[in-house]
Amino acid sequence: MPRPSHISLPRPVPSPLRIGLIGFGCVGQGLYDILQQLPEFGAEVRRIAVKNPAKPRSLPAHRFEYHAEDLLADPYLDVLVEVIDDAAEAFRLVKAALLQGRRVITANKAMLARHLPELVQLQQQFGGTLLYEAAVCGSIPILRTLDAHFSSEPLRSVSGILNGSSNYVLTRMTQEGTDYAAALAEAQLLGFAETDPTLDMAAFDPRSKAVILAAHAYGLLLQPEQVLHLGIEAITPTDIAYAQAQGYKIKVVATLEQLPDGRVTALVAPTFVSAESPLYTVEHEFNGVSVEAAFAGAQFLRGRGAGGHPTGSAVLSDLAALQRQQTYTYTKLRQAAPAFTNQLAVEIYLRTPEENGLADLALTDISVEGNGPEGYFAVGYTTLATLLEQRENLRQAGALIVRTGAMRVTEAAQEVTESALAQ
Repeated sequence: MPRPSHISLPRPVPSPLRIGLIGFGCVGQGLYDILQQLPEFGAEVRRIAVKNPAKPRSLPAHRFEYHAEDLLADPYLDVLVEVIDDAAEAFRLVKAALLQGRRVITANKAMLARHLPELVQLQQQFGGTLLYEAAVCGSIPILRTLDAHFSSEPLRSVSGILNGSSNYVLTRMTQEGTDYAAALAEAQLLGFAETDPTLDMAAFDPRSKAVILAAHAYGLLLQPEQVLHLGIEAITPTDIAYAQAQGYKIKVVATLEQLPDGRVTALVAPTFVSAESPLYTVEHEFNGVSVEAAFAGAQFLRGRGAGGHPTGSAVLSDLAALQRQQTYTYTKLRQAAPAFTNQLAVEIYLRTPEENGLADLALTDISVEGNGPEGYFAVGYTTLATLLEQRENLRQAGALIVRTGAMRVTEAAQEVTESALAQ
């Protein structure tokens, strides 16, 4: 039987989604450009609200307005896309839209990490929809993967490089021997790091993303302060050289892991990564996420973690989901959540200009120790709870902490676990 030269199937012709765009920075411009190149997608930006009338922009001035509330009040807009960098203002706007039962897309990870429990409740109460794929890992579809594909499967761990700015700095230091200040300046020049780099280099940004991932991977609604975050502001070529001598690269890795007793831990820290890890080859502004599932085994996703088009593509995927009437299922949020714990011992590499004041860190099982041109260094164990308590003191002292990857349950936590099992 001859094959037909073509097959023509009737397709519905939906009305174009009418978008109200709040913010026209990197992501907003990226989304606008993508939609201009994809007229067949069926979405158009009807109104654009921005904050600063004097800022030069790529579109004529008449395309912009300066009161986001006017977009919220417009019943003819099908979806509001919020892509501003002010977390407090983003929350105010997104909350107001959900109170109206509106469909909203946001890319603001700091806002989501702080307010996700309330926003999920508002969706359920008022019938709106909130999607935010662009908030975690730019172009990588990690949230939809966790929410849809792994909605029913237990996950042993989710870990990854979630911040392209710090990864770019570490790549330049590793490949070129550049010092931290020069690598950071280059990242800022190329637009990979902000003028104030604290959110990225002190790991606030990947901490927010880890909080969001915890909700979709384990059904855990955490507050950011519960999650340890250690940055790379004190890193030097000496630390890079030490890692290379051991066969490692230093990467800022966010780790969510379910322990054998069912509890879940989460932290973000510089980590020694070996060549056997898929994260070893994730360089420059790229992100990468490993998922270890109970039955599917290891999965790995890699892609650009920032930029107008990569992040705009994630917003585009959320718009496509709205066209198909798809929302997050939050399957694991509807189940009994596992307990969260910081009562774990982790092995760390510590380098600090002054050995004095380290008593509070209570390092044990020290396997390496010495003094070098940049101060004291050691490899030993401490607890996540101690690091969380001492984090700001360590930062002020100019200390660098890098995880080796080794981790174990503390004796106190083991006693609690054994007591609970006996009851």
